[in-house]
Amino acid sequence: MRKPLVAGNWKMNGSRESVSALLNGLNSGIAQTGGEELTGKVDIAVFPPSIYVQQVADVLASSTISWGLQNICAEEKGAFTGEVSVSMAQDFSCTMVLAGHSERRSLFGEVDADVAVKVERAGKAGLIPVLCVGETLEEREADKTMEVVSRQVKAVLNHVDAAALEKLVIAYEPVWAIGTGLTATPEQAQEVHASIRQLLVEHDADMATRTRILYGGSVKGSNAAEIFAGPDVDGGLVGGASLSVQDFLSICRAAD
Repeated sequence: MRKPLVAGNWKMNGSRESVSALLNGLNSGIAQTGGEELTGKVDIAVFPPSIYVQQVADVLASSTISWGLQNICAEEKGAFTGEVSVSMAQDFSCTMVLAGHSERRSLFGEVDADVAVKVERAGKAGLIPVLCVGETLEEREADKTMEVVSRQVKAVLNHVDAAALEKLVIAYEPVWAIGTGLTATPEQAQEVHASIRQLLVEHDADMATRTRILYGGSVKGSNAAEIFAGPDVDGGLVGGASLSVQDFLSICRAAD
């Protein structure tokens, strides 16, 4: 059985003060609600801006909450100003990295081939790559959701070494539902998740069984339980709600 994962993507938000308050609040909230019981059933992770990773690592060192980077460079070292490598992520005990988030694709020009290289780089280093896929509103209205999602998933499955995909997590994030307040219905989410699972079955049946597929796109405490009830929905990649202790914890409990 796949263990649910709830991960918070903080994006470019935070300060030393707010990061401290958020992390301490999460630790306290988990402890008050039977920490071992919750984290024994649900994996919890946060993706802070890279400049705060050291602070996160210090606070969460004895916690069951994992942390990772929002992005990595496809290269290991060299003249790549502003980039962060896989080994740097490991140096700060990161266990996960996001790859192919829609904002990286749309704002920074990352294409499927770039994302595949990042997934492989992370996977080969033993990190958990979280592959983000999803369609725009125009693509959904043109009935191209699975055409787009299938292309994004296959770009990784067909070009990344099997060993690097051992810990792969896929996050389905409909672009039209990110930061808009719009949310896919539980039926819409399950439909796409089931189609992604079928793509995995066709590639490797064992991989399909173990790979967690998360839903992202305006997940809130009020809708998480209903969305997570889908048999192919294994948790969530949470944006804005992950910046609130109570909202994020309620989503984590919904995944239990």
